[in-house]
Amino acid sequence: MKTNSTLSLVFLLFSQFAYSQSSSEAIKNWQHDDPATENFHGIATHTVYSNIDSTKPFENIIVAVIDGGTDSDHEDLKLNLWTNDKEIDGNGIDDDHNGYIDDIHGWNFIGGKEGDVGGDNIELTRLYKEGKLKLPKNYKWRTIKKKYQKELKSNKKNYELMKKISEMLSNAEKITGKTTLTGAELRAAPVSGTIIKLLKKQLANVLDQGIEYSVLKSSILEGLPQVENALNYHTNTSFDTRKIVGDNYTDLNEHNYGNNHYAGPDALHGTHVAGIIGAIRNNSIGIDGIADHVKIMIVRAIPDGDERDKDVANSIRYAVDNGAKIINMSFGKSYSPYKKAVDDAVLYAQSKNVLIIHAAGNESSNNDKDPNFPTPMINGIRVNNWIEVGASDPRGNAASFSNYGKNSVDLFAPGLQIYSTLPLNKYGAESGTSMASPVVAGVAALVWSHYPKLTLVQLKSVLLSSSVAENTMTIKPGSRKKTVPFSSLSITGGIINAEKAMKNAAKITQSHE
Repeated sequence: MKTNSTLSLVFLLFSQFAYSQSSSEAIKNWQHDDPATENFHGIATHTVYSNIDSTKPFENIIVAVIDGGTDSDHEDLKLNLWTNDKEIDGNGIDDDHNGYIDDIHGWNFIGGKEGDVGGDNIELTRLYKEGKLKLPKNYKWRTIKKKYQKELKSNKKNYELMKKISEMLSNAEKITGKTTLTGAELRAAPVSGTIIKLLKKQLANVLDQGIEYSVLKSSILEGLPQVENALNYHTNTSFDTRKIVGDNYTDLNEHNYGNNHYAGPDALHGTHVAGIIGAIRNNSIGIDGIADHVKIMIVRAIPDGDERDKDVANSIRYAVDNGAKIINMSFGKSYSPYKKAVDDAVLYAQSKNVLIIHAAGNESSNNDKDPNFPTPMINGIRVNNWIEVGASDPRGNAASFSNYGKNSVDLFAPGLQIYSTLPLNKYGAESGTSMASPVVAGVAALVWSHYPKLTLVQLKSVLLSSSVAENTMTIKPGSRKKTVPFSSLSITGGIINAEKAMKNAAKITQSHE
């Protein structure tokens, strides 16, 4: 989980209000739209299912969701969860002798006998805590120290800024005597400070565009604990949760630790990701996932903070060893002190023909220059089982927060205001490359389930060649006005399209029959 500067925080705060219809039925589930015939620039899921020959054989594809936890009891997910039929639930015995007790739907690598990890440091803080003498050789102490101090300062600023925004809304409500404000009423509220004045103006403009005040306010109130956690956990040098796990953290060859608590303290992110891929289709409740023949394996390894390389490596190996054909990884960070452990796991996945889909990150930055770990580059060579995904918006532009990279990001996929499952049988919209990555994972599972004879290399080729090249200009992520060719932001220059992927898969399959 990469952290955000104050500028990035502002972009993320306003990105979900980019469209006046964002809270209406008109844009809900827009990722399924066909850009050729429907309102928004989705991936053409509807078109695919209208043409699928249901009489043809298929295979269930296991997709591992390595994330922060998933609600295994969700009404729109539980029937599509992977189940380890070699394990007897609740007997406290490792029946299948895979090293994990009662791993019925997956495993949690950031839990132990005493509970589960919630918040954690970011990797920069961990490196800073190592000190000058213990710092890994590939990092410079002065650089780490300077960046940590800058990050700590930024987190303090973000927290104060979010508090001021929350106070501004409360004061405006008191002045007007109302709990729901218009743009004009918010604009008239007295505030001090250049940044807060600018934000007040933008928030008022958002209300003018038709966004409900309650939606705007709840988003801000949700953001406040996030920046508070950044102070309490991410950059707090006295905070350490590894004792909860109970492993020997320095032993990178240690694999058998954790528990089977699939949800953890906060399963929002992982539940949302899982639903995008494989929420039960056509059951008249909730939403429809992208893939129709999929089983979701839950692998918990991502805290509220930066994931640890050891846990990521073990999560990949667990997924591969237990039958996953696709792994979705909607996380990333700026530093990877034990990258080799992750690299070895990625190479292991490649040797077993397992496809990895990874989110490019939400810092509006160029991954060609600033890598978002983990990466597919191992000893200067790019592995062939990896797809890096940026986020697009409903109009077919790059999302303002999305990372990009002409040589490092493969393609883009819908990632703004994506509606999906939330814990406790709820549903809602979230934004990020974290949402774009499972869109691609869903398409991959859809294609592979209907064309199971495709090799890993063929499947990846099918997905990349389905990317619809966008010969348009888009506002460069991180910029307010500067435009660039959309094609300059990724290797394929476009957005994944499920209909085109299915057609490409059919052609390859027919040519080999």
